[in-house]
Amino acid sequence: MVDASPITAVLGPTNTGKTHRAIERMLSHDSGMIGLPLRLLAREVYDRVTTRVGEARVALVTGEEKRVPRRPDYWVCTVEAMPVDLEVDFLAIDEIQLAAHDQRGHVFTERLLLSRGRRETWFLGADTMRPLMAELVPTASIVQHPRLSRLASAGAGKLSRLPPRSAVVAFSTPQVYEIAERLRAQRGGAAVVLGALSPRTRNAQVALFQSGEVDYLVATDAIGMGLNLDVRHVAFAALRKFDGRAVRDLDPAELAQIAGRAGRHLADGTFGTVAPLSLPDGVAAAIEAHRFPPVRRLLWRSSELDMSSIDALLGSLRARPRARSLRLVDDAEDTAALARLAEDPAVRARARGEEAVGLLWEICRIPDFRKLLFESHVALLAEIYGQLSGPSAALDAGWMAARVAEIDEVGGDIDTLITRIASIRTWTYISNHARWVRDAAAWQERTRAIEDRLSDALHERLVQRFVERGGGAARRLRSSSSARASSGARREEAEPPAVPEGHPFARIAALRARLAPGPAAPAPEDDRARWVEALVGAPHERFSVDVGGRIFDGERLLGQLARGPTLLLPDVRLAALEDLGAGARSRVLRRLVAFARDLVEALLAPLRSPEVRALPAAARGIVYQLEQGLGTAAARDAEEQVAELAPEGRALLAAHGIEVGERVLYVQPLLRRGALERRLALCAAWFDRGRVPACPAPGAVSMAVARGVDPRAYAAIGYPVFGTRALRADVAERVLRALASGEPAERLSGWMGCPAREAPRVAASLLG
Repeated sequence: MVDASPITAVLGPTNTGKTHRAIERMLSHDSGMIGLPLRLLAREVYDRVTTRVGEARVALVTGEEKRVPRRPDYWVCTVEAMPVDLEVDFLAIDEIQLAAHDQRGHVFTERLLLSRGRRETWFLGADTMRPLMAELVPTASIVQHPRLSRLASAGAGKLSRLPPRSAVVAFSTPQVYEIAERLRAQRGGAAVVLGALSPRTRNAQVALFQSGEVDYLVATDAIGMGLNLDVRHVAFAALRKFDGRAVRDLDPAELAQIAGRAGRHLADGTFGTVAPLSLPDGVAAAIEAHRFPPVRRLLWRSSELDMSSIDALLGSLRARPRARSLRLVDDAEDTAALARLAEDPAVRARARGEEAVGLLWEICRIPDFRKLLFESHVALLAEIYGQLSGPSAALDAGWMAARVAEIDEVGGDIDTLITRIASIRTWTYISNHARWVRDAAAWQERTRAIEDRLSDALHERLVQRFVERGGGAARRLRSSSSARASSGARREEAEPPAVPEGHPFARIAALRARLAPGPAAPAPEDDRARWVEALVGAPHERFSVDVGGRIFDGERLLGQLARGPTLLLPDVRLAALEDLGAGARSRVLRRLVAFARDLVEALLAPLRSPEVRALPAAARGIVYQLEQGLGTAAARDAEEQVAELAPEGRALLAAHGIEVGERVLYVQPLLRRGALERRLALCAAWFDRGRVPACPAPGAVSMAVARGVDPRAYAAIGYPVFGTRALRADVAERVLRALASGEPAERLSGWMGCPAREAPRVAASLLG
């Protein structure tokens, strides 16, 4: 592919701000897409971007989740789910060194070689990619930034002596559980992050840690890919992992990726091991200096696939790369599934012709989220293909409902719930293929709701097992912060030690057990966690805002629009939500800021349609002026643009409800009642208290100018000031035309909505 647009490779260690810089660069363009290595990270970046520009302009696309508004400008995706045929101005791929990953590397390599933005392309990753980047993308400019904080080795230390705000890293689920239980007994508890957790459970667990309710986090290498946590120390409890094929040692670059989670932004961090484990000689020094052997070969697979037959497809998937620095992926899960299904006579009989083979390949690419028996996964794929290649060309709703219903059960232990979440992810992935299921939106909603219920139950089980409620960190938290005094209501859950059979007090213990109440009801914080999750995932319709800028969830006050960088970028100030931890409050705030951004986007939608954006330069200049005034602008402030506006440009603006008057430019739809109230809410956030006009009465064409109110605020709600009155913009232009035709001012007082004695002064201001 010819690289027509500039390509930049931003390479370097963790905490150099690579992803942050890419997001900022993307938002400087009119459109963009960023591909990320993890579903969890994609959701985190989506949250950050929507806080900046609102959810109406941002799409989130992963294998199991698609949030695509009507006209998105920005796309946040997992690398595998990127819509590669979509053209955008800016394109970025994060963690590009994963092109060397045995299972997923070929996808990253394909993006490296073929994916480009119209105006600019960025690849982000480790400095180990420098030689291959220079070889495979010779036109790329390689940029480096220093790490923002120092990362230093702290050696080995006992688990019981780990400093607060530590993350302990292990590479097997049993070891994670064992460490978390020891931290509960010794230090009050720990949050747990596993790659198998859903985003909802992971967010709830991270919120425990971020808010300070627990001081320790136990995780797998799921935290190694850019998830931003307040970690000061990373301690490795293991240095070997099962990578899907064999148990192997982690190489120094992989250890550095994880250790780099310690210390964020300008805060220094440390790393080490849990004694008696120690790092091999030279590894600590390499991590501190960020020096590692370069990546020598990337995984590759042909993107030119032959769909004429199963055998032809398999042949093209096994084509060898021409470059010596590329290695064919030889055990990809989807290729293995295709090879296994090719042995099934029933599948071969149906897979004839490009369309049927293409469908089979699409089904083979359904990920094996469950990771149980490969034969079980292949059997499911065969069943799906049999139905989709049949006469109905869709999955049987009854069959699908029965399979989904088996998963919809919140009982069981942690591992059972994790398995169910993995299973429902399969059906969520399937339901996001609208051609495969009838009423896809309803199935997506159903599978998401099941995942949410399972996630909430899993979070509760994790807290019950690994957090000592009322003890450890929770007691310190209560004593150190009056703002969280409500956490004092947490009940003590310490249980007396079990009494062995035959002990003298065994009968008394048995009697006490019979008289004890049943299972405890969920703690209040569990209910609050569910409310927060529902709030964060709710559509905008759940929220309302009044003319004073107050944001409500039903009748509950959540926050207040506050002054932001500009009138069009309001911030939000939370209401009294002290019953929530800091992590939960942060997530609610993010959701409300996104709501505020979309409030502006919805208000200014008449000015931001593709048709308006395609107008001539002079017309776009007028549109810009109108945006800055929430739909109103003084004609004198746009004299140059109006002078350059051709008659056809004026007609095009009028066709979109944009009127270019003699004194006022305005957008007719934004003078309606609903828009007026939203404009008032934004003015309440931007202008000083007391300098915002009262809400005009329904149908009012003017208001008396109140003392102390900022005239700009009147204009921003569509009622610019003329003399003693604030006239609605369309009425001002109508009156001006009548005055210009010789109509006496006194006879126009009814049009102006003012007493006859005020009319001459208003008219003089209009004519002036």
